[in-house]
Amino acid sequence: MLLSFSALGNQGEMPREQQLAMNYMQALTTHNYSKLEQFYDRETVFSDRTAGRKYTGEIHILDFLRRAHEGVLEYRFNLEHMYNSGSLVVMIGSYYLKGPGDQFGKPGKIIEVAVYGVTTLKLDMAKKRVKEHIDLIDYQTMADQLAPQ
Repeated sequence: MLLSFSALGNQGEMPREQQLAMNYMQALTTHNYSKLEQFYDRETVFSDRTAGRKYTGEIHILDFLRRAHEGVLEYRFNLEHMYNSGSLVVMIGSYYLKGPGDQFGKPGKIIEVAVYGVTTLKLDMAKKRVKEHIDLIDYQTMADQLAPQ
């Protein structure tokens, strides 16, 4: 069963590292930039390893996210499995996106994709911040889904 963040309910039984990760992902998928600012500092690294993109520091990460999310109608992460080893949290699931096709070579169209991904977060629990966000996304599936759209 896929769980979206809104369907998870009581987080009280989760380790505090997973709770922080969930709160961060909720802010990310709802485009809550003021809340995201609280998770980043100038040392934070946001990396999409599969795409070969890396941003360092709150200003650069937020600029990237604002550009990437521009016009997005729906964005969510359906969590299938999560675990942590201390302050390293691993989240496995699928990202769902519905939005303008301009960023995907489909100008003038609304596209929908759902792709599997693994997101790892290295957290600073004392400051309740994200030290590093790393995504590994199945972009081949995305390309396959975009082709007929």
